[in-house]
Amino acid sequence: MRVIAHGGAGGRPDEPDSRQATLDEATRRGVDADTPLDAVEAALGVLESSPRFNAGVGGAVQSDGVVRTDAGVMTSDREVGAACSMPGVEHAASVARVVHSETPHIFVSGEHAVDLADEFGVETGVDLLTDEKRERYEDEDPPGGGPREHLDWLATRFGSGDDQAGERSADSGEGDDGKRDAPDHDTVGAVATDGETFAAATSTGGRSFALAGRVGDVPQVGSGFFCTEAGGASATGAGEDIARVTLSRRAVGYLDDGVGAQAAAERAIDEFEAITGSGAGVIVLGTEGAGSAFNTDGMQTSIAYK
Repeated sequence: MRVIAHGGAGGRPDEPDSRQATLDEATRRGVDADTPLDAVEAALGVLESSPRFNAGVGGAVQSDGVVRTDAGVMTSDREVGAACSMPGVEHAASVARVVHSETPHIFVSGEHAVDLADEFGVETGVDLLTDEKRERYEDEDPPGGGPREHLDWLATRFGSGDDQAGERSADSGEGDDGKRDAPDHDTVGAVATDGETFAAATSTGGRSFALAGRVGDVPQVGSGFFCTEAGGASATGAGEDIARVTLSRRAVGYLDDGVGAQAAAERAIDEFEAITGSGAGVIVLGTEGAGSAFNTDGMQTSIAYK
């Protein structure tokens, strides 16, 4: 099994060594799995349980103070499973797998996804809000009222460069190294192969200070994740823009055309930045190897195989 995982594209993390150790543990867990689908679920399970990443425990807080998780998985036979907007669900990737393997559907949302998780033994009712995220939210004078009031509140916060958006504020420029200014947002993803088939998966807590119920790119097939017989990809970054250009599908499209994994990742990110001007990253795994690219200050990855 060969597994590549990422911990999100964004700013440089405060504790890169600790984060890298968790990523390495995730890929080690993945290579011991029986199938590529088992591998990506196992790898993301490690990351979803770590508050160092924006998935599961420690996920981003939406405008009503609730953490809601999203995930998607896809296998090289084009079977898809996705689940979104799930409060209290730590292992969103496992719920996405349930949708993939146990239902005739590709996407289940909200309370119904939580019910599905519970029915198939995925733990629900988990407290995903860490003290750090709670304090940060409370410091922002949280809104009351209905969606209009929430929209007024998030207008100066969501995507401002001060949240976990992965994109620049309107008045910010590029850093000294030319890379886009972007804070950590830490969506996680993995791609795996046993040499014959592939699986790709991405999991997230979304973006801080988004409107309650917002769903980004992560659980959308072709945007946050994509997979064919040529390989798979997982994306991370400014979710609305990733969805607009279907970043993962672009990367895998290059694999389908015979381009190597590293070149596929680089071309996809170059196109993404040219179209949107936003920050993102992508990991790619193909028949000839793995690749990754990003246009933010950093994106930690890990590769393991045996």
